[in-house]
Amino acid sequence: MPIPQVVRIDPRDLDKNKAIGVSIPFNGGGVFKSTFSTKDQIKSNLINLLLTYKGERVLNPQFGADLPRLLFEPINNETLLKIENQIVTSVSTYIPEITITNIEITPDTDKNTIYVNVIYQLKLSGTTDNIIIDFSTLQ
Repeated sequence: MPIPQVVRIDPRDLDKNKAIGVSIPFNGGGVFKSTFSTKDQIKSNLINLLLTYKGERVLNPQFGADLPRLLFEPINNETLLKIENQIVTSVSTYIPEITITNIEITPDTDKNTIYVNVIYQLKLSGTTDNIIIDFSTLQ
């Protein structure tokens, strides 16, 4: 006999006509493009967190992963470890709704850039998603 599986849903996802937040990047037809699911909003929140400098957010100066500050650091093991540590620390502090399952950091010294793939899982639903940050475009 198969074991029944429990599917957990965030209550905010039940009303498909009510926006939860704002999507990043800001490229909607109006002023902002709205998100209508917690999965999409968490992804936007994660992008916002990782691309924000500490001290940039008014009234919350510790918010951010400070990854853009590493833009001109040499591409070596120390810098790659800093990137990973800053991602893990900032996500555990500001987005406790997710668990990072893997961080893939791929340096490309010929192009002088770093690609960061953050793979994460939503704690409530177990859904897995990822974002990719291209350090060459952070200017």
